[in-house]
Amino acid sequence: MPLLFSKHLFLDCVKILPGFVYKLIYGKRQLYKDLYNLLGFHPGNLSLYEVALSHRSSKEKFLESNERLEYLGDAILGAIIGDYLFKKYPYKTEGYLTEMRSKIVNRQQLNDIAIKMGLRKLTIYDKYNSFLKISQIFGNTLEALVGAVYLDRGYNQTKQFVHKRILVPYIDLEALETVEMNHKNKLYGWANKHGKTLEFELIEEQMDNGRRIFTVGAMLNGELICTGKAFNKKDASQIAASQAIELLGIGTDDAK
Repeated sequence: MPLLFSKHLFLDCVKILPGFVYKLIYGKRQLYKDLYNLLGFHPGNLSLYEVALSHRSSKEKFLESNERLEYLGDAILGAIIGDYLFKKYPYKTEGYLTEMRSKIVNRQQLNDIAIKMGLRKLTIYDKYNSFLKISQIFGNTLEALVGAVYLDRGYNQTKQFVHKRILVPYIDLEALETVEMNHKNKLYGWANKHGKTLEFELIEEQMDNGRRIFTVGAMLNGELICTGKAFNKKDASQIAASQAIELLGIGTDDAK
């Protein structure tokens, strides 16, 4: 009873604090709850996860961006996936294992998983930037989150998180075996087969919050059919190729 009373007394005291302080305390309590639901365990160092969720476009400048944690998480995630595939497929070749790992940690794949996990809602970014809403920053957040878990809980806990919260619910290895992740190669193959000329051209280059955004167009017989935007030309061309494949119905009975 005394513990319950203390909790209610604390909450009553919080409510009479200045508005911005109350908002800050309530926000952290909500974030702690959201992270528990996302991770499956109570976060230790909450500030690590706040950084992991903070894109460089965030207006909350007191927060560090998640780019360093993204770098770390990318390496840790790659190691965990590599270990998982190595043990699951003891008789597969190095080439097969490398290709499967690439498919799992592919930017678009991770971005789709991050959105399904609810990271679009939790990521702190400039929500007035329409490009960011359709970019792959949520996959970057997921990598940063893996980095935060590693620093907070160590390798073994991170390995469990990746298995239980990423691999098991979202990765279908059998289906992934047949997926073509290099959309440009697929589109080039289709163009060669049908006697068409395919080129990728840089349409536009602009600055956004200190970073370059590239717009690349897929040109079929000199005609622009699709464009893709990304923070580098390689990803932009892959996005353009992916959209062109969908538009042309390649891989379906409707392919021309």
